Amino acid sequence: MTEPEDIRAGVQESLEQVTALLHKHELVENLVHRQEGPRQELVETLVHKLHLVELQKLLDKLHPADVANILEALPVEQRLIVWDLVRAERDGDILLEVSDAVRETLIAHMDEHELVAATGQLDTDEIADLAPDLPREVILDVFKSLPVEEREQLRSAMSYPEDSVGALMDFDVISVRDDVTVEVVLRYLRRFEEMPDHTDQLFVVDREEHLKGLLPTNRLLIADPETLVESVMVRELVDFHPDEKAQDAALAFERYDLVSAPVVDGAGRLIGRVTVNAVVDFIREATDSDMLSAGGLREDEDLFASVWKSVKNRWAWLAINLVTAFIASRVIGVFEDSIASIVALAALMPIIAGIGGNSGNQTITMIVRALALGQITTTSARKLFAKEIGVSALNGLIWGSVVGLFAFLIYHSWQLGVVMTSAMVLNLLLAAVMGVTIPLLMQKLGRDPAVGASVMITAITDSGGFFIFLGLATVFLV
Repeated sequence: MTEPEDIRAGVQESLEQVTALLHKHELVENLVHRQEGPRQELVETLVHKLHLVELQKLLDKLHPADVANILEALPVEQRLIVWDLVRAERDGDILLEVSDAVRETLIAHMDEHELVAATGQLDTDEIADLAPDLPREVILDVFKSLPVEEREQLRSAMSYPEDSVGALMDFDVISVRDDVTVEVVLRYLRRFEEMPDHTDQLFVVDREEHLKGLLPTNRLLIADPETLVESVMVRELVDFHPDEKAQDAALAFERYDLVSAPVVDGAGRLIGRVTVNAVVDFIREATDSDMLSAGGLREDEDLFASVWKSVKNRWAWLAINLVTAFIASRVIGVFEDSIASIVALAALMPIIAGIGGNSGNQTITMIVRALALGQITTTSARKLFAKEIGVSALNGLIWGSVVGLFAFLIYHSWQLGVVMTSAMVLNLLLAAVMGVTIPLLMQKLGRDPAVGASVMITAITDSGGFFIFLGLATVFLV
């Protein structure tokens, strides 16, 4: 069995090989360009093919996901060279694997004919995944080329929101009737050239396609051929409706160790299935999105995007940071006289603000995770709030005492030590309150609780920490 470390090492090795071949190609091409002579064009043609043929052979051996990883790791110019070497019949699979930002650069490099050919090789649910990034003309051409049944499936898949079960749904299902024998089912399966991926069970339906149960393949293989399907099928099942949240489906797959699950309409008719690979992709994309949102990034950013494009993606929260920094500076400005009379305050301020920010980020991380897992209710939110207050109060007393002792030993002022301890406790309490309130409030307002949460909590604990510490110092020391 291949270990994850071996997979990463293999992909990294392939990336290094691709980079080395591109580097050799560029070096030789630059050298040939400097040569002048009657045969220069012929030499350039031969040199052009020398390393690119070897590179194409390497790409042909790689899985589409590994090629996608390599494309994401290359600067745009080299990425497009590699993309041109990918065989046309693999374009669609690789476009599905790359990130949205990289997919945008690849699609912009392809003409309409290439896009139609690449998309036409995919299943309807996969076409629906690509559809938001494709030009309208391409979608119309692909739509016209599909059979009537697949056309309706594509229209249905494109109608669901990105975060719904319908967006994850796969129409490639195998259904059987409950009133036939196991032998009939086995003969039916032998007519397939290959089984759909992740087929761990068949879906049992009646004449009107209403879902009746599941027939696991392990039961199918060991059952008596003369036994009726209804006698060996599983009646207790987990099914989904296309309008349900994809996050709920992901939790169900994790909780019940599912490989596939049926999707039914309002009347209980089987319309598709969700498979574990689609769920894993959704979880990975959601995780990436949360990481970017926590840092204040609005969208997935190409690692090698232009400077201006990256600036546009990052400016919003930086602008907010700038505003909060001005607020923090004005808080400090209010206490200029106190800082001037006790210079030690300037050296100790960052400690209070920094610890408060870290504590707030810890709280927010726990709350956002709990919200994503559906673990917070109205009742539990109150208990969680009380628990976080208790944790912050205890942490404040412990680490406040440490920094208070630190201040006493350096500046020989027990009053300054007490102010440091008190300020630490109060700022950690503020961090706890805001760390719970911000994500809960954002969720209540219908916003992603992870978006910019760390930026907001840091701004609040900085300004609040400065105000609390300098306010206490002004009252008790100045």
